[in-house]
Amino acid sequence: MALTASARIKLLTAVANHLATEEWSIIDLTLSQFRLPTTDSWSGSKDAYVIQMARSADDDTLIGLAEHCGIPIEHGVVQPNVQAAFWKPDQFRLFLSHLATYKKFSSELQQALGEYGIAAFVAHKDINPTAEWQNEIELALSTCDALAALLHPGFHESKWTDQEIGFVMGRAMPVFSVTLGETPYGFIGKTQAFNGIGKTAIALAREIFDALRKNKQTQDRMAEIIVTLFENSSSFDAAKSGMTYLEELTVWKTGFAKRIREAAENNGQIVSAWGVPKRVVALLKKKGEKADKSDDEVPF
Repeated sequence: MALTASARIKLLTAVANHLATEEWSIIDLTLSQFRLPTTDSWSGSKDAYVIQMARSADDDTLIGLAEHCGIPIEHGVVQPNVQAAFWKPDQFRLFLSHLATYKKFSSELQQALGEYGIAAFVAHKDINPTAEWQNEIELALSTCDALAALLHPGFHESKWTDQEIGFVMGRAMPVFSVTLGETPYGFIGKTQAFNGIGKTAIALAREIFDALRKNKQTQDRMAEIIVTLFENSSSFDAAKSGMTYLEELTVWKTGFAKRIREAAENNGQIVSAWGVPKRVVALLKKKGEKADKSDDEVPF
């Protein structure tokens, strides 16, 4: 597809705006996967960096990069970014590739994942009956952060599931498989797999959450989710488990300290959770962050 100069400018700008929200490591990983240059000597902004590195990309590469970023394109023109109603804001977006025969289990898993800040797309539930089915599936596949394939017996025979997996792999997004009676095959045989046989949806959701927060491709996005979960702690147990997740973070972003500190000051469940306020102080010290009060006292 040949792009006009105007279309290239719009695509570059849209891609730069999208990638500017990522960490530098993810930006460089994305550019390198599309055979675009990177550099360690850059003092400008992230969006300007992306534009500089991608400005000489050929049209097909630029279009592929835009599609990877979930930017709708038609005939080389950037389309308005459609907000998918089925994704909950500020949650990790996980596409559940499943057989309709096992929709009950998929729905239970979707609900369980929600407790961990993971919005799971389940086609039979999340597609508006008046919407064109295939367009909604493609929108979910184009905007998800990862895919989990629920390998029930007969999964490989489906006309749709392999296409869903291939779509997400083509975007270079993570794909996980859950063995539920069928063995991982083909490309998904090389991806991280979970043994789901005999496990409840609640137990499996916890395993998926743990994998996402530790996976190199998803830990950056999950760090944001974990901070939000801590902020919204609705019980003492939630505050304690949320604190443990914070202590295990391998990604630390500007603004995390302020959000965690304010949560520990204003959320009564965190304030009253035994030992959690002191653990917050210790975590901030470890990260080189300053507390509002003396280091010798709990600032909450």
